Amino acid sequence: MTDIAKRNAANRRRGAQWQSDLRNGLRESGLDVERLVLTGKEDEGDLVVRDFAKPGDFVVIEAKAGQLHVTDFVRQALAEGGHFAAHRSLDRARVASIAVVKRRGMNWKDALVLTTVGDYFGLTR
Repeated sequence: MTDIAKRNAANRRRGAQWQSDLRNGLRESGLDVERLVLTGKEDEGDLVVRDFAKPGDFVVIEAKAGQLHVTDFVRQALAEGGHFAAHRSLDRARVASIAVVKRRGMNWKDALVLTTVGDYFGLTR
């Protein structure tokens, strides 16, 4: 295995661990959270929290670790929230989309949450 392949494998393991840490932390805090399965071209995000804001609503989480790319992370989270809603025939207004970005050396609760004002307040869904 080349050095680049080893580094990429290590990065994937760290990313998977971050998703697990976030999921477990949210569950321990009493939230109804589930890991989403990769669906290829129309991926739906990494995690979904159900009934958080109001019954029947969902928050789709795209969990990110590593270098911060705000615009790309938010664009991906919004697209994947749309896929989640479409695959379940849900009104897009019922699905909020966020990118949760790990901060190096910090607890999962100290991660950053990124989205747009429109998505946060339900103005563009």
